[in-house]
Amino acid sequence: MRGTHEHRTIDALLEEAEVLGGAYDDYDSAAARERLARGQADTRLPAPRRSPEQGDRPSPPDRPAAAGRRYRTAHEQAAHDLDLAISLVVGAPRAADSLARLVDHRRVDPEGALVFGCLLHLVGHREAAQFWWQFAAGGGSRTAAFCLYLHHRCLAEFRDAEYWRDQTARLRGAHRASRAPAASAPGLRGFLLPDAIRRDLLRQCHRGRHPRLPPAVEAVLNRLRVTGDDEDFGEIPQPAPGLPAELARSRTG
Repeated sequence: MRGTHEHRTIDALLEEAEVLGGAYDDYDSAAARERLARGQADTRLPAPRRSPEQGDRPSPPDRPAAAGRRYRTAHEQAAHDLDLAISLVVGAPRAADSLARLVDHRRVDPEGALVFGCLLHLVGHREAAQFWWQFAAGGGSRTAAFCLYLHHRCLAEFRDAEYWRDQTARLRGAHRASRAPAASAPGLRGFLLPDAIRRDLLRQCHRGRHPRLPPAVEAVLNRLRVTGDDEDFGEIPQPAPGLPAELARSRTG
């Protein structure tokens, strides 16, 4: 039945999701959408194939997405792929560890910046999300570079999108050459977001909606200290100590 199938799909996505860059090789966005519909998820994310400029009209937003779904424009397709990538990043088992390393000001962590950018995007701070993704990509996160590729494609900024597509491939090659082991922060266990919220983000993607966090969680992020008014990105929220624990305690109400 549909409910059982959807539950199994989200279980598979959450079980296999990884936030660190080593988990994102050989990503194919079209195949990922098909796996999402079938419930056979492989959540590795990096250089995507080009999205078609035209395709079938999408289902209404309150209906489950069909396998092999295509959107009418490249912008809509990129927006859907970015929503899915963001939902997987913030729902991944290592997201809390990564964000914790970022909020500890003794360490500058690219993967934590990736996670923080994804959270900001979910609450509508798109320019600030771009800032943190660029910070993360500059530190070597190819998943952040991939998010930037999709972000610029959503805006029809195709030259910028191709730049970040090339950076995704370059960072993937650098990682394979270095064979650097993935870092892990001891002392923090569990997921960044409660289970119900992680599942709901993916459920919204599955139904073709733009995923949103519950109001209680958005409030946590909207209370963050904002620094300056950057010429390019506007106001930029800053991660605060205790943020991962506060998000983990959040509820849907």
